[in-house]
Amino acid sequence: MADRRSQKAVSEFLSEAQETVETLARELLHLESARRGEEADPQVLNAVFRGAHSLKGLSSMFGVERMARLAHALEDLLDEVRLGRRPLDGATLDLLLEAPDLLNRILAEEAQGGLTNTDGPAEDLSRRLRSASPPPPSPHPGGDYDLGPEVRQVLTEYEEHRLAANARKGVSLYRIRAAFDLATFDQGLAGLNAALRPVGEVISTLPSSRPGHPSTIAFEVLLGSKEPASRVQAAVGARAEVAEVPRRAAAPSREPPPPASRPPAEPHPSDAPDASLRSVSQAVRVDIRKLDGLMNAVGELSLVKANLFRIADLARSVGAELGLELWREARTLERRLAELQGGILEVRMVPLSQVFDKLSRMVRKISREVDKEIDFQVSGGDVELDKLIVEELSDPLMHLIRNAIDHGIEPPRERARAGKPRAGRVALSARQRGNHVEIAVEDDGGGIDEERVREVALQRGLVAAEALREMARRDLLNLVFVPGFSTARQVTALSGRGVGMDVVKSNLAAMSGIIELSSEKGRGTRFELTLPVTLAIVRALVVKVSGHSYAVPLNSVLEILALEPRDIRTIETREVLTLRGATVPLVRLGTFFGLAAAGPSPALAWPPGKLYVVVVGLAQERLGVAVDDIAGQQDIVVKPLGKALEGLRGVAGATDLGGRRTVLVLDVGAVIEDVLRGSPARQAAG
Repeated sequence: MADRRSQKAVSEFLSEAQETVETLARELLHLESARRGEEADPQVLNAVFRGAHSLKGLSSMFGVERMARLAHALEDLLDEVRLGRRPLDGATLDLLLEAPDLLNRILAEEAQGGLTNTDGPAEDLSRRLRSASPPPPSPHPGGDYDLGPEVRQVLTEYEEHRLAANARKGVSLYRIRAAFDLATFDQGLAGLNAALRPVGEVISTLPSSRPGHPSTIAFEVLLGSKEPASRVQAAVGARAEVAEVPRRAAAPSREPPPPASRPPAEPHPSDAPDASLRSVSQAVRVDIRKLDGLMNAVGELSLVKANLFRIADLARSVGAELGLELWREARTLERRLAELQGGILEVRMVPLSQVFDKLSRMVRKISREVDKEIDFQVSGGDVELDKLIVEELSDPLMHLIRNAIDHGIEPPRERARAGKPRAGRVALSARQRGNHVEIAVEDDGGGIDEERVREVALQRGLVAAEALREMARRDLLNLVFVPGFSTARQVTALSGRGVGMDVVKSNLAAMSGIIELSSEKGRGTRFELTLPVTLAIVRALVVKVSGHSYAVPLNSVLEILALEPRDIRTIETREVLTLRGATVPLVRLGTFFGLAAAGPSPALAWPPGKLYVVVVGLAQERLGVAVDDIAGQQDIVVKPLGKALEGLRGVAGATDLGGRRTVLVLDVGAVIEDVLRGSPARQAAG
């Protein structure tokens, strides 16, 4: 196996590859319904296709070429099936199901030092998989729905195929238009798609050609459904408009003829003895949800510990000796809980090199594909993060680096004319800052063309012309995170489809992280990601406002101030305070959540007396949060909100403070982003 740098890397490869193969085999079995003449579930087909694609990339990175070639052939055949070019009949499914067993045999040989007994069988199966794929037919007409050219020209080949498949089933096609606030469009769009899935198949999501209010962004969803329009409208409620797409006059069928019948594949006897059913990996892959369960238990025990200290104090007032003994036992419990909590956190922590090493191999491959010289610099791989965060971080980093190579770095000749080295520099770095980790992706390419951003935003109706003229430079650059946005003038194999940057931001928000973008034309672009070390158990500051309690993660708290009302100033209707010579924006937490007893509006005077301001920060951003009182600190376990409050902006979850007191936990990143963008106050959330 090429490029084996350590036994730990080999173990990681074997574990990840075997897990991927097992998932692939399980999903293939879910397609068994195709034997009975039913249409294969598109979501399952896509999952199998993605599994083969992931296995191809993983095995290629580690130099297991026979596995990479086999996975590539498997991916190609699955692509033909999901695009409707080949039926998923019994013979095809039998052929596909040969792959997992052979892939496991290859992994067993790699675990034993790279034996090559499976070279022949792997080549044979790859050949049979490829010979099962007929030549590509003429393009799909996309069904007989009367969609305008402005929609058809932006649909992918797969979306065209799904349109045709829905048309053959005779279901209705609907265009659902919805507009969302710019600050929360990602959550609104996700909620709309979730509401539509039970009533049909979401075929495509596109920016709307009809721009709405300057502070909103509009999208259109194409939905294939057998339900009437009234049922679809009921599913989305008042947040979206539903319009049925009429059908065109019948046209001659352009579907490809059925493939010619093929003789059954000859069995391929193996000279090797029966493969062992024992796993080749010595690593134990623990489901992160099990660790979450243990961490929740630790959180509950922490509440018991707090109650024990309270009881010990009461007992000491009655009987000093008994109270002292109880207090000592409570201290022992506290120490043991701290050890248990630290042990679980240590198990969850993994070095970022797990992701960085894979990205290094990816860069070498991509640079060859695009014919660019790339100097990829990596530092900070020893910085550790929660395993859950590292797993979710792979795709965002891959998107950022791929875009840097494809969009940012200029071709060698162009760089030479600009006086730059022929090799473009792409740097990936990480460093720990307290309880946060900062990751930067930086390139020395051409930077982001602001005029091109304005042009694309107007062309696609993402922002009204008036709002675009008044938009600050920072907000203009942040348009690259809008779904469907791309400044590429042509689609490449790597990027240009407007997919990726919005996913990056959404994925980071789900991890309570933020992303900052800076760019200078001709000099390069830099993305800074700020993430918490763990999302499991955190130390929190409990604050009170308008009779409600909130928990503020302490890893985002910079300092706590006690101020007089005269220390607060107003600049252009925004309240600010001066902190060591720097102006920091201020928000009243009660006003942010629209609490009924939040007190005077920002335009009115503050009530007399001291006021408390919690200064929070992420990356380079700072914000003062005004509250009524500080109630102390406590270890908390953040739990997800119920469906009634799911998606509430500014709230990361809920926690139990003991005594049956459940409070909301602030999403500091979302609060900072909303306040700095001038979003309106929220509805009551207490």
